[in-house]
Amino acid sequence: MKVKILSTSDVHGYVYPTKYLNAADNQPLGLLKAATVIEEIRRNAAPDEVVITIENGDWIQGSPLTTYLAKHSEAPSELLSQLTTTLNYDAGVLGNHEFNYGLDYLRTCESDRDYPLLGANIEGGEAQKIVDAPYTIVERQGVRVAILGLTTSYIPVWETADHIVGLQFDSVVTTAKRWVPRLRKQADVVVVAYHGGFEADPTTGKPTERATGENEGYRLLTEVPGIDALITGHQHRQLADIYRGVPTTQPGEKGVAVGMIDLVLDKHKQVIDHDARLLTTANAQPADWLATLADETESHVQRWLDRPIGKLSGDSLDVTDSMAARRHGHPYLEFVNTVEMTAGGTDIAATSLFNDDVRGLSAQPTIRQLLNSYSYPNTLVVEQLSGQDIRAALERCASFWLLNAKGKITVNPAFTTPKLQLYNYDFYSGLDYTFDLHQPIGQRVVQLDYHGTPVQPDQMLSVAVNQYRGNGGGDYPMFSAKKITREVNVDLPELIMTYFEQHPVVLGHQPTNFKMIS
Repeated sequence: MKVKILSTSDVHGYVYPTKYLNAADNQPLGLLKAATVIEEIRRNAAPDEVVITIENGDWIQGSPLTTYLAKHSEAPSELLSQLTTTLNYDAGVLGNHEFNYGLDYLRTCESDRDYPLLGANIEGGEAQKIVDAPYTIVERQGVRVAILGLTTSYIPVWETADHIVGLQFDSVVTTAKRWVPRLRKQADVVVVAYHGGFEADPTTGKPTERATGENEGYRLLTEVPGIDALITGHQHRQLADIYRGVPTTQPGEKGVAVGMIDLVLDKHKQVIDHDARLLTTANAQPADWLATLADETESHVQRWLDRPIGKLSGDSLDVTDSMAARRHGHPYLEFVNTVEMTAGGTDIAATSLFNDDVRGLSAQPTIRQLLNSYSYPNTLVVEQLSGQDIRAALERCASFWLLNAKGKITVNPAFTTPKLQLYNYDFYSGLDYTFDLHQPIGQRVVQLDYHGTPVQPDQMLSVAVNQYRGNGGGDYPMFSAKKITREVNVDLPELIMTYFEQHPVVLGHQPTNFKMIS
C-alpha cells in the first residue's frame, strides 16, 4: 500500500499561466498547470495507492485576479473556493495573506468549498467562523490519514488589527506537541500541513533567521515525534527531501510546482519507506476543464488592467535596473514615498522595490503596471520614531550591501538565502543620508540629516510606511504598532490611483538625498 500526498502552497491567486505583464504574457506557472499535474497523478494511481491533496495557504491574495475580485463587489470572490473544490482538494490551510482583506472577505472567498479548512493553532471566539477543525482524517482503502493544519503564528505582527479581531495564533510547535500524539492513536498516517517555513537549515540545524515564531519548521522536525510527512510553505522555497527522517516538501510559489510525498505502508499499515520530490508544472498544459469556471472573470480582469490611471512627465518612472534603483534611489521609489507622505501628512516616508520584476510606471501608466509594481494590499501607517530608531532602521538597510574582495558591491546573502527578501531593503525620502560600506555593519550610517540638520538620537519624527514595516515586519523591531499615531486604512495601490486622480500629470524626478560610499 502507498499513500501519495500532493500539495500546493503560496499560489497567491495565480490561476492562469501569466504574471499579467501584458495581455499575452505566458509563464510556466499557475493553478491550471498544477491541476493537470495533480489529475495525472490521480489518473495513473495504482489500485493500492491512496492520493491525498492539500492546499497549504496563501491562495486568495497576490495576483491581479485576486485584487480584482477583492475590489469589485460584483465580482464572484467565491470563485476561488469553487476552483479548489472542483480540483477536489482533501483539506486546506490558511496562510498569512488570507487575512489581508479581513475576515468577512475571507469567509466569502471560502464559502463555496466542500473540503475542510484546518487551523489547529488558530484560537479565539472568531476562529470557528473561518476554520472548520484543527485536523481531518481521510479514510480510503482502509487507511486512515490524519492531516493537522497549522498557520504561522506571526500574523499579528504583520496584519492590521481589525482584520484578525477575535483571533489568537498559538505556537505551531506547542500545538503540534498537543495534537500529534492524539492523532497517532486515531490514524495510520499523520501529516502536518504547515503554512510556515524553516528558521534553521533543515539538514544542519544552523539558524538561518532570528527566532521570532514566524517559521518553526525545524522545531517541528526535531521536537515533535510521530510526524510521517511535513508540508511547508510561506517562504516560497522549493524544497523536497528527507529531513530528520521526515519527508518534507515546500513547492515554491505561484503554482510552479506540486509537492509530492510517497509513503509506503506494510500490511500492518506502518510506514516502512518514504520519498519526497517536487513535480514541476512548467511543461503541463493548463487544465481547460477547470479554466471554464474562471474564463469570463479573467477576461474582465485583463480589460480592467489596461485602464490608464494618469500621466507622467519629467524623469522616467520605468525601472530598468533594479539594483541600480536600490543603490542610487529612483524616481519610482520617490513617487511612492510622495504618495505615502501625502496620504500620511508627513515629510518622511520609506518604501521598497519589492522584487526584481518591478518595472515601475510608463508615461501613460495603467492599472496593470501599478499592480505589477505594487502587488501587496498594504495599508499605510504613520509612526512617531526617535532619531535613534530611524538610524537603527537605516543600519538594517545598510546591512543589505556588502563589498567583496575586489571592492564590488554585492547583496548580503542574509537577504537572499534561504529566502529572497529584497523587499526588506527600504529607500527613504525626506532625509539626507549616506552609507559607508567600508564601515562594519551597524556603523555604516555616516550622515543622517533632516531639513539640513543632523538628526539627534532623542529627536522625534513622523514617518509614513506600509503596515507590514510599521508592525516590525522584515526584522525591523524599531517599528511597532505601539508607535503608530495614524492609520490610513486604504491599501497603497488605491492610494496611488487616488493620487493620480488628484494630480492629472505627475512629475517624476531622480532623488539625490541618498549616497553610498564604496
